[in-house]
Amino acid sequence: MTRIRWSPLWAGLLIVALLWPLALPGELALRDMLVPDSPALSVGALGTGDLPARNAPQDGFLALAGTVLPASWVARLMLLGAAVAGAWGAVLLARTRQAGQVATLAAVTLTLWNPAVVERLLQGHWSLVIAAWLLPLIAAAGLTGRTYLQWGAVWAACLTPTGGLFALFTALATARGRHLPTALLGLVCCLPWLVPGLLLAGGETGAASVAAFAPRAEGWPGGSAGAVVSVLGLGGIWNADAVPQSRTLGFALVGVVLFILLLTRVRHVPVPLLVLAGVGLGGALLPVLLPTLWTAALTSLPGAGLLRDASKLTLLAVPAWVAAAASFHRWTGLLLALALLQVPDAPRALAPLAPQEIPVDEALVERAAGRDVLLVDGTPLTLRPDGTVIVEPLTKVLSTVESGALVVDGVLVDPPSPRWTAAMSAWEDHDLGRLAELGVGVVVDDGQITETTAPPRSRALGLSLLAVWLTVPLLVAGLRLRRGRAAAPRNAHP
Repeated sequence: MTRIRWSPLWAGLLIVALLWPLALPGELALRDMLVPDSPALSVGALGTGDLPARNAPQDGFLALAGTVLPASWVARLMLLGAAVAGAWGAVLLARTRQAGQVATLAAVTLTLWNPAVVERLLQGHWSLVIAAWLLPLIAAAGLTGRTYLQWGAVWAACLTPTGGLFALFTALATARGRHLPTALLGLVCCLPWLVPGLLLAGGETGAASVAAFAPRAEGWPGGSAGAVVSVLGLGGIWNADAVPQSRTLGFALVGVVLFILLLTRVRHVPVPLLVLAGVGLGGALLPVLLPTLWTAALTSLPGAGLLRDASKLTLLAVPAWVAAAASFHRWTGLLLALALLQVPDAPRALAPLAPQEIPVDEALVERAAGRDVLLVDGTPLTLRPDGTVIVEPLTKVLSTVESGALVVDGVLVDPPSPRWTAAMSAWEDHDLGRLAELGVGVVVDDGQITETTAPPRSRALGLSLLAVWLTVPLLVAGLRLRRGRAAAPRNAHP
């Protein structure tokens, strides 16, 4: 009698339950996620614009892909591929623990269906979710000596700075040998945001910014105790609007029960994964338990602002959670139920992922012709018809002068960029020469368009960095093929 392989079926069911809205037509628009079908291949998209390269190489890759296929569907396929790879990684990691069938299903569930993933999808951090799903695969590949598989997964996780760092940390912690090549590969994968970050002056993190992005309680209990509960259950995102309703009704406590249960198997978890989990949970809890120390660290250390959204650090604990779950031989049904009950309403909660029709001024896009556009009356954010906040679509289809100003709960946590401030001042003075010096080619004010003599800015640096990133999988495939050919003669002549 043929034994049914439940893991692929279960993974498929979870993936459909989570990503079903993406099967609908339209473009992706939810809070921080704005993926039109034809995004601009601008200096901002390439990470060399006015702001820190928080979306490099993601936006540049989507803009490049959008010249061939609708970029919103490319993003959908990337999410689907990462979910499948994440489920496979959970199975591989479970095999290292000699997991039974139900324990393997629990491991797959903890990878795909956890509060951090659901909340990040609702916040629009889709590329961070890709990295989160790939972490168990990176860990499993490292622990089993599958170096080239690990390198490929690291590359795929490096769509944004945070995903790249988490992938690199996981790879270095679990790699068996080859730490230097792994570090070098990770460094190359991070060049699209690392180089612009080194060249861009400023970007300091303020205390108000740190406080605004600290982990939050989800329902009862409130305050710091509730924030600790949320973090231990892999939740606690700063934006209450991105929290599923079930988490506010007491189901966040299920995560604590699951955490305690997993702790009973901690001795069966590989030490590198425990270290990652400790760093992740410890880092996420610092702004809750030691806010003064956390604020001092982030406001004084260069580049530390990458981690101001502290609850995302909990993603580093996912591989350890998966390994611990896979080591259970009893109570596996309870374990699986608890994993699901952390976010029992995930399919309904993720309904806002449904794509939207995004109208843009095509005439303006054509007239701008790649030049930098100053949107005088524009704001970085706007609203969907249902009232949900989204990124202003024009900032994705044009090369805009980026403000970067961010207000949270009425507090300015990120000031506007110096170039935007200078451009607005020049426009108020009607100084077109100064605007041209600043590289502003088009100004849109109350529907009126004014042009200067400024040409489009050079994209050479950004395109070069994107090209380097795109060559990494080809390099990994070439090394794997070369090793296979070198091993063939030895296998033929023992």
